[in-house]
Amino acid sequence: MSLKVIGSGFGRTGTMSTKLALEELGFGPCHHMVEVMQNPAQPAHWAKLAGGEEVDWAEVFAGYTSQVDNPGAVYWHELSIAFPDAKVIHTERPEDDWWASYDHTINRFWQNRKGIALPPPVKAVFDDMDKILGQGGDAGLDRETAIAAYRANNAKVRKVIPADRLLVFAPTDGWGPLCRFLGVETPETDFPQSNARSEFWD
Repeated sequence: MSLKVIGSGFGRTGTMSTKLALEELGFGPCHHMVEVMQNPAQPAHWAKLAGGEEVDWAEVFAGYTSQVDNPGAVYWHELSIAFPDAKVIHTERPEDDWWASYDHTINRFWQNRKGIALPPPVKAVFDDMDKILGQGGDAGLDRETAIAAYRANNAKVRKVIPADRLLVFAPTDGWGPLCRFLGVETPETDFPQSNARSEFWD
């Protein structure tokens, strides 16, 4: 099994909703940060990457058909080369909305994670993510730095990935663009909506 869909969007751009949608469309299991925390085989791969070691991407994503969210999204360019037939979905939202969500969830968690009693495998993942994401250490990221990184990633995806291989997408777009891009039928169910700020902290 190899990846058929690669997600290049930052966390807090609707990645959980997109994960659920991809799985409903038959592109599952979909790799996401929650998979890294719940699958015992996953943390070791990302620890290697954080330490500067190379990994076998097919091994990292063994058993997964698609990928969205960090930490995989950090390596979207490498994944687009490793899986040349995979399509790329770039989740995106207005930058002020993204910053408000990011700052009240991921960024705040980063600043306070040492005071949170995390299970050892989960703690290892987040400690390694500091190195992978350049998260700003225990201070987190300020708005200007975070938005600059957000803009740069959005621009790089558009520049690097051919237009016929790329879908810039927001869950508010609904099923239509996603299903047309993937060449599948549109479900009769509502598009999944998940991972609000309250769900993140739960």
